[in-house]
Amino acid sequence: MFENILGQEAVIQIAEDLRNDILAPSMLFRGPRAAGKGTAALELGRILSCEKPGKAWKCSCPACRRHRFLYHPDLLALGSRPFSAEIAAAAAVFTVLPSDPAVRAFYIRAVRKLVLRFSPVLWEDEPKAGKLAPILTSLEGDLDEIIGRFEGEGEAASPKDIKWAEKISKSLGKNALNLEAEGISELIPVAQIRKAAYWSRLAPQGKRKLLLIENADRMQDASRNALLKILEEPPTDAVIVLTTAHSDALLPTILSRLRPYRFYSRSAEVEKDVLRRVFRSDTAREKTAAPETSITAYLESFLPVSGEALYPLAAFFAASAAYRGARSLFGAGCSVLPAELEVLGKYAAGIAEKAGLERLAKDTGSCVAAVLKGAEDFKAPGVFAQFVEALLAVISGSLRSAPPASGGAAFADIWRETAAEAVLAAGTYNLTPALVLDRLCTELTRRMTALYHEPSAGLRGFI
Repeated sequence: MFENILGQEAVIQIAEDLRNDILAPSMLFRGPRAAGKGTAALELGRILSCEKPGKAWKCSCPACRRHRFLYHPDLLALGSRPFSAEIAAAAAVFTVLPSDPAVRAFYIRAVRKLVLRFSPVLWEDEPKAGKLAPILTSLEGDLDEIIGRFEGEGEAASPKDIKWAEKISKSLGKNALNLEAEGISELIPVAQIRKAAYWSRLAPQGKRKLLLIENADRMQDASRNALLKILEEPPTDAVIVLTTAHSDALLPTILSRLRPYRFYSRSAEVEKDVLRRVFRSDTAREKTAAPETSITAYLESFLPVSGEALYPLAAFFAASAAYRGARSLFGAGCSVLPAELEVLGKYAAGIAEKAGLERLAKDTGSCVAAVLKGAEDFKAPGVFAQFVEALLAVISGSLRSAPPASGGAAFADIWRETAAEAVLAAGTYNLTPALVLDRLCTELTRRMTALYHEPSAGLRGFI
């Protein structure tokens, strides 16, 4: 069990709970991005459905074969994640070794993780379903062609096979990008939670069901309340797994109903091992200049805008917002700059300057224009959500440098809540990134002013 999860002790505990028959009906896999949380949840679904003793990853039973390719009807997945990056990383290997069974399986799984989000269970009666149907049909057709292309396990790929792999990967990549951009919301819609709740209470076709909700912190209030109802009365034949990198953003009432399993950042050596053994990064470098550093950096290297570019952009935005907040407080009569705001300004401006950006923009228009240019207008799916994650990482980093007795908790809450509203506006209400960033900066200024509007003595600058 869990042989495909490297460097995470959490799966040892999950396996032990399975052997002792004390697995909780609802669980939380929490930890940083690319720590294997989603993969562990999918593997748990396979184990729960396995028809043979031992539950080995390479089990040949029909249930396991369907789970390995993520086609099992007792599996349902919700939530956004950077699908395109993983698909592109898998394609980089597939176009070199298309006849390798493990490479094909990895590529198919990468695409199926996206396609799973468009299950008829979740999309029945949805207005956009008809528009997305042709893209899904094309994707499924390409996947079927990949599955049926090679009959034997030891077939060598011919130049014709390589050319075919490049052609079909181009088609798959384009359709996957369009599907993600058109159909994946940054926040989990309440309608999907309710449909998933109904599905989870139906009898499984096999042994047990798995409902996976990734990045469960990205929910509207209505979605959180609907989820809470499922957790209060868990379904009999289904296991529910939530994953998150930000467990503090989940409601306490939700957290109290979940058994937590902690996934940690893996060591550099283990990360490299995962890249070599799972992502075949050595082979992929024949097609890309992607660096072999961390899993997150490796995946982001396949995106139009990498995380390495978004982090200093987020710092530039934070420094600009901090400057505006300080000016607003000064105008409101405050004469002492709050410690956490001062620290944020210096910390974020330093990161931006080190990356070759301006330290900050003194007006909102210039700030928004610079961020849009650096992020290529956030055209690629998921990039805006990654920018917001980077922004919150900048805030967390600065608060670690702030005086312990300062109002850091309330300050962090303002940024976290305002950022969540921005993701909602961009991902659910489809407002343009320019408008969302403008509103984000304005709203941060307003809320910081309201929090600190207590006039005292001596304004300290931070620029």
